[in-house]
Amino acid sequence: MPSEWITRQGEKLVLKGEWTLAHYQKLKDASAPYSKTQPNDISLTGIERLDTAGAAVIVGMIGIEKSRAISDWAGELPQEQQALLKRIAEAMDAPIEAVQHSSNRLTDALASIGEHMAGLWSQQRQLLAFIGLVIATLVQVVFKPKRWRITATVAQIQQSGLNAVPIVALLTFMVGAVVAFLGATVLEQFGATVYTIDLVAFSFLREFGVLLAAILLAGRTASAFTAQLGSMKSNEEIDALQTQGLDPIELLVLPRIIALLVSLPLLTFIGMMCGLMGGALVAVLSLDISTGQFLYILQKDVALNNFLVGMSKAPIFAFVIAVIGCLEGFKVSGSAQSVGSHTTSSVVQCIFMVILIDALAALFFMEMGW
Repeated sequence: MPSEWITRQGEKLVLKGEWTLAHYQKLKDASAPYSKTQPNDISLTGIERLDTAGAAVIVGMIGIEKSRAISDWAGELPQEQQALLKRIAEAMDAPIEAVQHSSNRLTDALASIGEHMAGLWSQQRQLLAFIGLVIATLVQVVFKPKRWRITATVAQIQQSGLNAVPIVALLTFMVGAVVAFLGATVLEQFGATVYTIDLVAFSFLREFGVLLAAILLAGRTASAFTAQLGSMKSNEEIDALQTQGLDPIELLVLPRIIALLVSLPLLTFIGMMCGLMGGALVAVLSLDISTGQFLYILQKDVALNNFLVGMSKAPIFAFVIAVIGCLEGFKVSGSAQSVGSHTTSSVVQCIFMVILIDALAALFFMEMGW
């Protein structure tokens, strides 16, 4: 069956013309009747051009083993074409499925730990760089009142602070009552139930008031920041702002950070007062301690520095929560799945950082004797 690419001269098949991708289907059709033909019955000297597609067709005709030994029976073929045929034969002989190496649990665990540590280090570097960018932008804006975003800041204070008052007040009130119950249960064995007042006061003024408020804002406000900025990123609204010459840090980040710097100290104060009220309610109803006695012991035993220690941590927590929430929003890639994953990451990071900073601060204040 002679064709443009394959002709028969006596007992020998002669391949000629261009064996390239442009003629691949026609080459397949022409070579189909000659599949697995013996090499000594084929001449390749008439081939003008050869690429990987044509080489694959030829290998299919003569077989993989004989294609590897092409230099033994087709030495007149150019070296480039011989090398191409050998390489295609090796590729076609390779197994389709990759060999699965046996895994070692120890090495897999170490590799996983290494990947997580590398990701954590990269994440902290990005956080530090973003904090520097925010501070630099804040320094530029603070002396230019015309660039202050007062309306946006007030709106964020309402959303992150005012709207969070009910849940913060309710949670701290209940936790204050629980702490008072537990303290009274333990201290009753020693006949010192009156010190339940000191326990509630010290715990809420120094730790629980600011910590509970910060954790609530980490779950409520940081996730909202990430979702809002992530949606803007996926909709290319942030790119549009940059195209118009507007700074996203100044326009979107600073109002949120300032709002939390205002809101969290106020929520911390509310949390402290509600926690003390919860403890006072338990003292009045269960411990036969009057409200006047509760306030007297509170004033006598609890120093002002405990209140100042708790309030001093609120701005730090607020800044960290706002920065992490905004950074994760800017890291969204564009899909809805990315928005969800970064929102979850934002909440986890904020709670982790809040607890870590609180622990370090507790050690610091203890060593300083404050």
